[in-house]
Amino acid sequence: MRTALYPGSFDPITYGHLDVLKRAKRLFDELIVAVVENPRKTSLFTAEERRELVAASLVEEGVCGVRVVTYSGLLIECARELGAVAVVRGLRATSDFDYEFQFALTNRDLASDIETVFLMTAGQYSFLSSSLVKEIGQYGGDVAKFVPACVAKALAAKFGTKRRSKGAR
Repeated sequence: MRTALYPGSFDPITYGHLDVLKRAKRLFDELIVAVVENPRKTSLFTAEERRELVAASLVEEGVCGVRVVTYSGLLIECARELGAVAVVRGLRATSDFDYEFQFALTNRDLASDIETVFLMTAGQYSFLSSSLVKEIGQYGGDVAKFVPACVAKALAAKFGTKRRSKGAR
């Protein structure tokens, strides 16, 4: 069985992440989403909340057979522990590639038997980031076209905002 690991902070998961995830799932026998716990980074949602939002988003989107875990430490060690032969990384633009290329080469030095696979997100999501979604949500904007409903609800709860109706000013 060929297992791939799709790591990220997913703070929160977006339709761009889900686009990459769905396409990666078609390429591998098993796909595992790994939600990173990075103590040096301040996240809006805890690692467990992010794991739950990823899982709920998969259910909402009708995506079956994807395992969701949390991890801390070296990504390559997580990949080894889970038996992954590949790490999947999503790219939005060439600016993402510069960082990801360095990351992939370092991972290859640490574990030459685990490949890095880059997947471009669909053009409609090329501008989309979790940071942008959080900013829109923080100011009460409608994030429904960027994230699943369960994520939009969690953002509203986190920020204490209510979605505005289209006619409200």
